[in-house]
Amino acid sequence: MAAAAILPDLATQVLVPAAAVVGIAFAVVQWVLVSKVKMTAERRGEGSPGAASGKDGGASEYLIEEEEGLNEHNVVEKCSEIQHAISEGATSFLFTEYKYVGLFMGIFAVLIFLFLGSVEGFSTESQPCHYSKDRLCKPALANAAFSTVAFVLGAVTSLVSGFLGMKIATYANARTTLEARKGVGKAFITAFRSGAVMGFLLAASGLVVLYIAINLFGIYYGDDWEGLFEAITGYGLGGSSMALFGRVGGGIYTKAADVGADLVGKVERNIPEDDPRNPAVIADNVGDNVGDIAGMGSDLFGSYAESSCAALVVASISSFGINHEFTPMLYPLLISSVGIIACLITTLFATDFFEIKAVDEIEPALKKQLIISTVVMTVGIALVSWLGLPYSFTIFNFGAQKTVYNWQLFLCVAVGLWAGLIIGFVTEYYTSNAYSPVQDVADSCRTGAATNVIFGLALGYKSVIIPIFAIAFSIFLSFSLAAMYGVAVAALGMLSTIATGLAIDAYGPISDNAGGIAEMAGMSHRIRERTDALDAAGNTTAAIGKGFAIGSAALVSLALFGAFVSRAAISTVDVLTPKVFIGLIVGAMLPYWFSAMTMKSVGSAALKMVEEVRRQFNSIPGLMEGTTKPDYATCVKISTDASIKEMIPPGALVMLTPLIVGIFFGVETLSGLLAGALVSGVQAGASEHARTLGPKGSDCHKAAVIGDTIGDPLKDTSGPSLNILIKLMAVESLVFAPFFATHGGILFKWL
Repeated sequence: MAAAAILPDLATQVLVPAAAVVGIAFAVVQWVLVSKVKMTAERRGEGSPGAASGKDGGASEYLIEEEEGLNEHNVVEKCSEIQHAISEGATSFLFTEYKYVGLFMGIFAVLIFLFLGSVEGFSTESQPCHYSKDRLCKPALANAAFSTVAFVLGAVTSLVSGFLGMKIATYANARTTLEARKGVGKAFITAFRSGAVMGFLLAASGLVVLYIAINLFGIYYGDDWEGLFEAITGYGLGGSSMALFGRVGGGIYTKAADVGADLVGKVERNIPEDDPRNPAVIADNVGDNVGDIAGMGSDLFGSYAESSCAALVVASISSFGINHEFTPMLYPLLISSVGIIACLITTLFATDFFEIKAVDEIEPALKKQLIISTVVMTVGIALVSWLGLPYSFTIFNFGAQKTVYNWQLFLCVAVGLWAGLIIGFVTEYYTSNAYSPVQDVADSCRTGAATNVIFGLALGYKSVIIPIFAIAFSIFLSFSLAAMYGVAVAALGMLSTIATGLAIDAYGPISDNAGGIAEMAGMSHRIRERTDALDAAGNTTAAIGKGFAIGSAALVSLALFGAFVSRAAISTVDVLTPKVFIGLIVGAMLPYWFSAMTMKSVGSAALKMVEEVRRQFNSIPGLMEGTTKPDYATCVKISTDASIKEMIPPGALVMLTPLIVGIFFGVETLSGLLAGALVSGVQAGASEHARTLGPKGSDCHKAAVIGDTIGDPLKDTSGPSLNILIKLMAVESLVFAPFFATHGGILFKWL
């Protein structure tokens, strides 16, 4: 027998939860630091605005009064009022969404229990293990019950992650605006710290809930690790199914409001973005939080849960699981634990070690976060692979056991990690206004909206080339070294710096909201310039987050696909077989069908929004003059109602397709469907909006705004939701694999 891992089991039992506790504690510390920015006006002496100049930083702190003669108390009060309206709108939407999602969660949990319980006719007798027929495993009914519990755990964790992220973002947006009075550096730190709260809370809670579930389930399962980790896959299904509704619902909400606000406000009425006269402006800012924050949080949580589950399922039927080696078995969780510590060190570089003093330092600082986290994490992976794995072991490889060495697994995780960095940099190159691709799109605005849209679409298609090569190389190397387990841990490598990735990603919408609040509160133009600079960098970082999401989704889906094929006892997926080929061609079509549904949903919701904004401008006296307030609540209601109604059909398409195909056509057709959806869906990664040439209000600017509104549903609704489509269908197929293998394919049985 091969030598055991250096790290004792007891150390693993302590290290994993300890890392999660450190992550949560760090998130709380960051939140406390953000909360020190008060939402009340500071007490001032009786003198003129200059009376405060003796204070440290007084000259910039009271920039508003000095330049504009505005009353500080009124400005702070306005910021607080706007923040409250945004927070209330976002909370109201998420609660409404969660009512519908909760109903779905209950129905689907019952389906899981009934389908999996029926595999052995709801028998309570022990049965031969699926992979080791000479051993007895727990009954299928137990697997059904525990899979259902895991599904609910994953779903609740996903919803809580998204909700907490939204709450933190709406808490921090106005504080970032107020800090911008003291300088761009202070505002950056507030926005980034708030993003870090979300990043660390999500990474740590995802890890600790999974760890607790494994230990609690283990009390019942005992030595039956095959059954234990098969049941745990429900955790990934729960996380991703909630993420789908969060992404689609939030994406429809934010883009309906954004398109309505931009088309009528900027193009027709020539008023600035986030002008308080625009009736859709609150809905637009709410949308940033429910789509880009809550949606992205649930999405990346789903990816993390699924990649962990895929790796654990394969490990449970490899030498780790067969020989009951606890520390190597929890290698995926050790990677995530070290990731939290690596991200903590990285965050300090942005918030404590280096100070941003100028606008042009913002984007490089965020870029350095990606580089530093990747380098630190590479060292962390090397340590975990050396201490947490035996020198040699075997990995399950489609019915055979493949001998693998610990340094090979290190390479698998590292290739995923560095591929993530490459995808991040390529995304930045194609979406930052500092480089030629976006400058070319901006230049095309000179001849109108049509050429702008053509250039923008071409740029979006072109931007997937290098990321696809990076993903292909990662898959080839990791699969060659450690079969499907290698692919699963490569996905975990890409997601190991999730805390930093989410901090960077959440920073964008927080900065965007901060700019909106500055405009609505009537703050100094210099404050708006600072928040605009933060927002410009945030747009690029949000695109980087989407790049990570689609890259990790491709690897996760392939790993889940491999686990499904093994569990369904399919020896080979032969595309020349009619059963497989029909699945392949339908699977390749699904991302197009799904995209059509989500884009039409955004179009329908935006249509109602545009009509309402026009109605208010035309019928409310004094609205354009700024003497009357618009009816913000009606626009918020339009976005909420439309997104709740429109998210159900695309969600149903994704959730029901594997069930229908598995039941009626069987596991071979379903394997073709998953392969087709993966290959087709992963290509649809990007289509970004353009920047402008010429002043705001010019024809050139209007052309860019039209291009922006066309690109918006692509980049913020359909595109990000596609990565959930390919992951979710794969993990759902894996969870239901025992049922499909036993009772599936009823149409072909009749023929």
